Amino acid sequence: MTSKSFLAGLIGAGIGGSLSPAMHEEEGRRLGLNYVYRRIDLEALRLDKSSLPSLLTAAERMGFNGLNITYPCKQAVIDLLDALSDDARALGAVNTVLLRDGKRIGHNTDWSGFKRAFERGLPGVPLERVVQLGAGGAGAAVAHAALMMGARELTLFDVDAARAAKLAAQLQTRFPAARVSAGGETPHALSGALASANGLIHATPTGMAKLPGMPLPAELLHKALWVADVVYFPIKTELLKAAEALGCRTLTGGGMAVYQAVDAFEIFTGIAPDAERVFQHFKTLLPR
Repeated sequence: MTSKSFLAGLIGAGIGGSLSPAMHEEEGRRLGLNYVYRRIDLEALRLDKSSLPSLLTAAERMGFNGLNITYPCKQAVIDLLDALSDDARALGAVNTVLLRDGKRIGHNTDWSGFKRAFERGLPGVPLERVVQLGAGGAGAAVAHAALMMGARELTLFDVDAARAAKLAAQLQTRFPAARVSAGGETPHALSGALASANGLIHATPTGMAKLPGMPLPAELLHKALWVADVVYFPIKTELLKAAEALGCRTLTGGGMAVYQAVDAFEIFTGIAPDAERVFQHFKTLLPR
């Protein structure tokens, strides 16, 4: 053990199953650091996102080096920060906050984490027409990643149609060479978009252990689709099981979970972790 000590944590709701503490602490141990990572679960504490100001202040007073931020706080936290990275500002969502010298600096490692996972797990898939479910904090990040990877046409759907429309407009401005649109609210619109799509990205909480089920009717899937999920607990969601049964190429949320953690670890410590080692450790943490 060295004299280098780090205290980090995760703020979110229903995060009891998060593997972030184990990933961060094990990699810290392997690098010879005294590294502690704690869950700050809003549900367990009977709090909601209105408690974010007091939680950030408490973390600063207790000497935290940084915090990861997850559902439902990735957008609400922005107004409480002193500065944003270019990525976080563009995305309007923060999943990593560096606490240093009395400043709170917001970053987004979700988009880079998804991009690295996608390129590893679904190399060479077509990106001409992509449909995405979810336009919240995670949705903003993975949509940005899809367009960075060359998606030519991206159609966004969300239970909040106005939120999907707002995100589509923002992305269209940043990626003028692509065609980005909101799909609307009707089931027929989603059906039509998927029928001609190459791929589906799922970026809502549906399918998590605490929110089981499918985010769309299974009959809308077809074997020509690739399907990427951001949910990783469970690692095989009902959506991915249905897609695999049809013969679709699929991507679990595991890779995104690993690579966003790798990037956050480096932001907190200034030390680059071994990404492949973290990935292999992550796989040992999954239920058998």
